[in-house]
Amino acid sequence: MEKLFDQQTHDERDPNPWLAMYLDSSIPLNDETKRALMRDNDSMSRRYLQPFIRVWSAIAMFFIHVFKFVLPGVPNSSKALHRILAWGLRRFVSADANLLIFRHFHVGSEIMQFISKNIEGVEVGTSPLKPADFEAVKEDLFLQHDLNLYNFVIRLNSALNEKNLGIKGRRPLNLDMITPGRFNHIEFPKKWTNVLDLRSAIELFTPFYQFFLTKNDFIRASNSLQLDETIAIYTSQILNSPAHLGLVNNKHPMVPVSTYSAAYRLVLHGLAAETLHKVLVKLKEKEFEDGILVNQ
Repeated sequence: MEKLFDQQTHDERDPNPWLAMYLDSSIPLNDETKRALMRDNDSMSRRYLQPFIRVWSAIAMFFIHVFKFVLPGVPNSSKALHRILAWGLRRFVSADANLLIFRHFHVGSEIMQFISKNIEGVEVGTSPLKPADFEAVKEDLFLQHDLNLYNFVIRLNSALNEKNLGIKGRRPLNLDMITPGRFNHIEFPKKWTNVLDLRSAIELFTPFYQFFLTKNDFIRASNSLQLDETIAIYTSQILNSPAHLGLVNNKHPMVPVSTYSAAYRLVLHGLAAETLHKVLVKLKEKEFEDGILVNQ
């Protein structure tokens, strides 16, 4: 067993907070994700590099904001951005952080597919993003993720309005799209340069995102994080259970938040998606023996 997760090393005078969070079962979370996230929190990068990277990121974003005010359409190259992101992820981001990033696309795609397939009276198409390696990042992966989310909300609600329907879950639930085990992706590199933790990587890449994309693309990407609440409400209406809404921290999409907090909110966004996905995995595995499954 890894030292971080070994209860035999627990010192009651100096308890490890990440061991406590790993052992705590109050929040539903995939075990591989939980281990990766706790190792990421315990990393040297998170403790020592992240404070400096956060300051650099905020300063860089301020000057890019001024630059974009003067020249709002320059530059505009999603291709260049995603090539930089793919290179940076491969060379400098830790295996744990890469795992959390790549899992997020799979998890988000399956949640949207679940919603699409389980609303009575309507079904809208989705565009699943399930990257297996760094080459997939170059296909405008991050930008397409944001576009897919907004387009899904627009298409779904247009279809509901057209038929004068509300969201009501189909029975029985269709959980065919939910993957209980590991997703299909590569083993991520663990070279000596792969040291950046998740939030440090996001903080470092955010100014590049802001610089290479249009103002609309960047602001939309930042605001999309608050759609966590929207997606969680859709799912709660399908399941007829609001329990998982308490796990959502990015809320109120009608009230945008400063783009300077995007990195922190992006990590919360990933956690919200993982917890909701785990709820659906438990349903698929029939671990919930009361409530939703009994009522089907």
